[in-house]
Amino acid sequence: MAKLFAIKGRASDQPVSALFPSAEEAKKYVEWNDRAEGLAQSHLPGPLTLILPRRSDAPPLFTVPATSYQLKATSSVGIRISSHPLAMELATRFGKPLSTTSANLHGKPSPYSAQEIKRQFQSSANQPDLILDSGELPPAPPSTIIDLTQKDETRTKRQGGLAV
Repeated sequence: MAKLFAIKGRASDQPVSALFPSAEEAKKYVEWNDRAEGLAQSHLPGPLTLILPRRSDAPPLFTVPATSYQLKATSSVGIRISSHPLAMELATRFGKPLSTTSANLHGKPSPYSAQEIKRQFQSSANQPDLILDSGELPPAPPSTIIDLTQKDETRTKRQGGLAV
């Protein structure tokens, strides 16, 4: 995780979401509720991130090695279930949540091809270890982020391409 934040040039207080292969897998980590179930049934897999309280008995999400780069501990988890076949295959085969974020330098536009990623990082001190080239992706807005951490309150943290 620390390396991911360093590569992106991202502040440690800006959380990343967790990629799961299914809602059933995500339920092992978060306090699922009826609002999450309704949104998941209607929009997942797809461009939606649901922020839910982390379960007290949840297994560790991501491990952070001892480093001077400190990541903020959080009591919630942003759930992503992608509709992209490669992302789904990775999440399924890995068998645990994957940290997920766009493949850009912080503050730069989202890239839609491996070539764009390489261009963005060409002069960066921190380089990605691996770039999976799944072809050029069609430009798309970011995921819509819905915060469901407050009882009986639904807050849109970011309006993406999905109207909820």
